[in-house]
Amino acid sequence: MTNPARVLVRAHQLRKDYGHGEALVRAVDDVDLEVVNGEALAVMGPSGCGKSTLLHLLGGLDRPTSGELWLGKRRIDQLSEQALAELRRQDVGFVFQAFHLMEELTAQENVELPALLAGRSPRQARRRARQILDQVGLADRGGHLPSALSGGQRQRVAIARALVNEPRLILADEPTGNLDSAATLGVLQLFETLHAGGLTLVIVTHDERIAATADRLVTMRDGTLVDETGLVGGTARRG
Repeated sequence: MTNPARVLVRAHQLRKDYGHGEALVRAVDDVDLEVVNGEALAVMGPSGCGKSTLLHLLGGLDRPTSGELWLGKRRIDQLSEQALAELRRQDVGFVFQAFHLMEELTAQENVELPALLAGRSPRQARRRARQILDQVGLADRGGHLPSALSGGQRQRVAIARALVNEPRLILADEPTGNLDSAATLGVLQLFETLHAGGLTLVIVTHDERIAATADRLVTMRDGTLVDETGLVGGTARRG
């Protein structure tokens, strides 16, 4: 049984419906899930099975129709919009397939922006952004616009942006979906390094190479969790 003190994310009977009546779609169907501190969890399943919806719920980007959702000791499904926005800025970092960088800002400015929104001074944000860009191997690319970066480099900038406020949880949705094999390997190695440093990761992926580095793999189908592989708690690797 999982030690409750170690649980960072807990979903209980989580459900998300879209539409009404005959048009109702149940994207997430009574999901129970726990993620412990320091764990890397991979979520796999066919397209349209609810993986991305589940990730959005876990990060407070969307609200469940019913059920409970906890981050640490805080129940987040009942928070106000303002409190949810603060939680997303401070406690959760997001990495998306499409990068979602601001094209008119340099790599460093993209990374600085969440820090500024969280209340850091321009000097603090600049220093922190440089530190994180160095950590992801882009210390010499901070002054470049996204259009001047490769796909792998843009994803590294997106990861740096997700890390800048030192979140408790990183949620990644198909982070290698737009990358070639070489760039995928670089992002894979970066995630492994972050995880080795104690970061908690939940990664939605179709890529078995990404899933194989996780402590635990869950499979979704038709909005439900149908299979689980690995040990809870970051103590086992799938080979």
